[in-house]
Amino acid sequence: MEVRVEVAGARLDKAVSELTELSRGLANEQIKEGKILVNGQVKKAKYTVKEGDVISYEVPQVEEVTYEAEDIPLEIVYQDADVAVVNKPQGMVVHPSAGHTSGTLVNALMYHIKDLSGINGELRPGIVHRIDKDTSGLLMVAKNDAAHVALADELKAQKSLRKYWAIVHGNLPNDRGVIEAPIGRSDKDRKKQAVTAKGKPALTRFHVLERFGDYSLVELQLETGRTHQIRVHMAYIGHPVAGDKSYGPRKTLKGHGQFLHAKTLGFTHPRTGEVMEFSVEVPEVFQATLEQLRQG
Repeated sequence: MEVRVEVAGARLDKAVSELTELSRGLANEQIKEGKILVNGQVKKAKYTVKEGDVISYEVPQVEEVTYEAEDIPLEIVYQDADVAVVNKPQGMVVHPSAGHTSGTLVNALMYHIKDLSGINGELRPGIVHRIDKDTSGLLMVAKNDAAHVALADELKAQKSLRKYWAIVHGNLPNDRGVIEAPIGRSDKDRKKQAVTAKGKPALTRFHVLERFGDYSLVELQLETGRTHQIRVHMAYIGHPVAGDKSYGPRKTLKGHGQFLHAKTLGFTHPRTGEVMEFSVEVPEVFQATLEQLRQG
């Protein structure tokens, strides 16, 4: 595909994202791979486009994602006609994507719960919010569209209760505190999030429950729900979540990924108006690691 530059002055990656259907991130990837040419030549992303430049680029093939109900063990903590609360195991992806079309929470939900809301599109039935693949714990699921709207609105208004337990590196100087720092996509690595002035507001409250010298057990309460929020915020203050391959150090506790567990979930029932609260214990590997740390 080709486009001609009418107005000079923009960086190549910005020009591509404005003149074509490619996102800026995808434009950057194609520029690095030499797939985007200016007048037949490879240029860097910071190249300033000139009037009359001809930019050639590739439109990526869209991989069609199909998925089916699968009989995967799933702990349903609570269920009624409107909502369900599930305890997602560590290592399970929440919804299907190009790389993960089976074994996801959605595949399991479709098998165990027959009626799910369709608001988030057919690849995310019932999914009101999500937690990372290697984070375990509680998720709310909407069983009809009215419930979905009500639960999503409450999350957006920051009225839902979401408390996590994490084992983090180091010894925090304060027992309690608030981390308020905006989070957005990292400029250095587009697959990661970072604290950045260009990001969206993000607020995390922390409370140290136990100290083990090199590590601490912390309860964290989300006021906002940015992608990787707890992991980014804890790394930002110098106490990354143990086992976090993306935001933490290489030398860390052995496990199945980050030691982060969505322990408590509270919300207003969309039909009855009742305030509901659920808690689940940490997974076995988390509990066993705590016992080891307590023994020193």
